[in-house]
Amino acid sequence: MIKKKIKKKDNIISFPSKLSQVEKEIEAIIFAAAEPLDLETIKEKISKKIDVEKTLKKLQVEYSQRGINLVCISNKWSFRTSANLANLMSQEKTVEKKLSKAAIETLSIIVYHQPVTRAEIEEIRGVAFGTNTLDILMELNWVKPGGRKDVPGRPIQYVTTTDFLSHFNLQKLSDLPTVDELGAAGLIDNTNIDNSIFGTGKFYKENQENKNEDIYSDIDDMLSSTLDPGDNK
Repeated sequence: MIKKKIKKKDNIISFPSKLSQVEKEIEAIIFAAAEPLDLETIKEKISKKIDVEKTLKKLQVEYSQRGINLVCISNKWSFRTSANLANLMSQEKTVEKKLSKAAIETLSIIVYHQPVTRAEIEEIRGVAFGTNTLDILMELNWVKPGGRKDVPGRPIQYVTTTDFLSHFNLQKLSDLPTVDELGAAGLIDNTNIDNSIFGTGKFYKENQENKNEDIYSDIDDMLSSTLDPGDNK
């Protein structure tokens, strides 16, 4: 049996060359600086007159293979994270943004009245609102255009999306609570809320497909019942 001799290589670690006192000073000055430094500023701070530019280029070579590099941008020197390690320094952060009162009201109206036009939303709220309100809701992908209303001008109608249902853990729109249910749960004050925001439940398509009620005739009947018979003459 032939035994092979395996040569072991020495595990040699190459350390940077020893820095002189003035080189250490330059290194410390740049490291501690809040912003990049030019040559004149560095010269003013060190204890000994030397060729600062030559020293900086030497240090630049020393740091070129490290995680931190010495870089010169617009004749100013600073330490920067090595470009190939920049991804380690990035940090993802979720920023929570609260919806404005206008956005919440607009969303509520769309949810409970959809499909609904901008003019109808403003009529229910009783005030005009900026285009950014709808933009915010559409950026969240909770609201989207849902066709055009068959009236003069054919305005865009807005509806909620599947992302809206998913975000609020709803299977379908009819799972949304009614204003009475919200009040019973203590989530809203029934005595101090504009019920028009919650509408008449027009979005309950599952329950209304077989209904062909003329809401305007209902209004006429209601008005007629309040009139004095003598007024009809």
